[in-house]
Amino acid sequence: MLKRFTVSMEDSLLDDFDTFIREHRYQNRSEALRDLIRNRIIEKEWQAEKDVMGVISIVYDHHQHQLQEKVTELQHDFHNEIVSTTHVHMDHDNCLEVIIVRGKAGVIRNLADSLRAMRGVRNSNLTMGSTGIDLH
Repeated sequence: MLKRFTVSMEDSLLDDFDTFIREHRYQNRSEALRDLIRNRIIEKEWQAEKDVMGVISIVYDHHQHQLQEKVTELQHDFHNEIVSTTHVHMDHDNCLEVIIVRGKAGVIRNLADSLRAMRGVRNSNLTMGSTGIDLH
């Protein structure tokens, strides 16, 4: 069930919000506001060390000595948190690995940080999700 409420804000902040809405292609202010609130609730769950779900993506140089073996070994260390992995050959030198994870927020962050810190990892990103409250 949807409930209606009123929000007041300064003209300049509303202008910035409307720009945000256009740039992110939201249909209306309500959808954008709901999405921002959901994201903040997910962040709060991650800070509270709740059970969460997320995606870790890494791009790395597959020529880096023993990097693939180290990535695999680390994933085995976190086998209880890893739901699925996908490995893609981007070009002759680069690979993309996408790792779907579920578990305590701190453990997931530890895995993401450990992968990011490996020599030869060129890019890494953790996208936070939630297995907690229904956000829709």
